Amino acid sequence: MIQDLLSAGVFAYLLVFARVGSALMVLPGFGDAYVAPRLRLIVALAVSLAVAPIAAPLLPPAPPAPAGLLLLLGGEIAIGIFLGLLARLIMAGLQVAGMIIAFQTSLANAFTTDPVSAQQGALAGTFLTVVGLLIVFVTDLHHVMLRAVVDSYSLFEPGVMPPVGDFSEAVARTVSLSFVLGLKIAAPFVAVGLLFSLGIGVLARLMPQVQVFFIAMPLQIALGFVVLGLTLSAAMVVFTDTLSALYGDLLAGG
Repeated sequence: MIQDLLSAGVFAYLLVFARVGSALMVLPGFGDAYVAPRLRLIVALAVSLAVAPIAAPLLPPAPPAPAGLLLLLGGEIAIGIFLGLLARLIMAGLQVAGMIIAFQTSLANAFTTDPVSAQQGALAGTFLTVVGLLIVFVTDLHHVMLRAVVDSYSLFEPGVMPPVGDFSEAVARTVSLSFVLGLKIAAPFVAVGLLFSLGIGVLARLMPQVQVFFIAMPLQIALGFVVLGLTLSAAMVVFTDTLSALYGDLLAGG
């Protein structure tokens, strides 16, 4: 009897860890390159231990065949990756905004290492990504993401084939939403950059002897920093609202 209970408990914990662990490996802030793999594993094990009693009534019995167990674990891992990928795609919208801002502020050639993706990226994009990640933890949005993983057990039941078609549609919508987010954040820079370019063009026509290029670049960079300071708070509000609404719509069945 005790052995059966232990086997059932280990199976339930393993199944929960498959979904929660795979989600945490992808979620921004938990699965980023700067987080040590051992720390990621400890967090995943601890969160799975907390979630297991909640999800236990919804879990199916252990399949008798190893092939059935592998299919069950594969489905849970796919669901976890899907849940984490949505937030990761929204974070990519900050990189899109950063690239547009970099081109509008003459900083397109200024690259630095993005600590989130561990890749080279535009300076503005890296700044927005770091600030966005900081805002996620300051505003407790990471609790929303973790809550979404827990609540997903009522939406995506373990042992049931994951809705691949719905997953693909949700990912496509999120990619589109990510680009829209980037354009919204970068829109003030595009507008100011257009007006600045028109002004520089008029100046070049009125005073052709002036070396406009050497005047325009420092002014464009300075103007970009001014616009960034004025719009950063609004940009982060748009980002947090988008991320929060994404998981809210998902768990509402949208």
